[in-house]
Amino acid sequence: MAITPATITDVPQLVNLINSAYRGESSKKGWTTEANLIDGQRIDEENLTLQLEDPNAVILKNTNDDGEITGCVYLQKRGKRLYLGLLTVSPLLQANGLGRQLLQAAEDYARSIDYHTIIMTVITTRVELLNWYTRRGYHKTGEVIPLNIPKSFGILKQPVDLCLLAKEV
Repeated sequence: MAITPATITDVPQLVNLINSAYRGESSKKGWTTEANLIDGQRIDEENLTLQLEDPNAVILKNTNDDGEITGCVYLQKRGKRLYLGLLTVSPLLQANGLGRQLLQAAEDYARSIDYHTIIMTVITTRVELLNWYTRRGYHKTGEVIPLNIPKSFGILKQPVDLCLLAKEV
């Protein structure tokens, strides 16, 4: 198992992984699903390619011994803070520690580029996910942001708000 930076050639596999973990029937096998709140895909190849080509961003990926990408996390410099998003683990591998390993790799990466605050947003009704991040040292900042997404990132089934979380690393 190795966590390394993703490349453009990884985009198709990453898109499949991310969509399988967040949306649709396959996502319901894991505990990170958003399928009950948001329809449609989570990401497409065009938008993920743009994120990967951003000079202020990186996607760290976990690859198993067969070369299959089983997890990833997106990191983007935003001012003096590093934004963490798309923390993804294959629904079939969730609850086995890979998410914690990816989160640790993200924090190690932040320190390696001299960033000491990581921020992220989590759906306010995802209590189990908020608790998971709290156990890992992240805290609510008090900022709540309404989720407004283009149709290419999904269709809201109801209004959704996001909690801003932060951690000093």
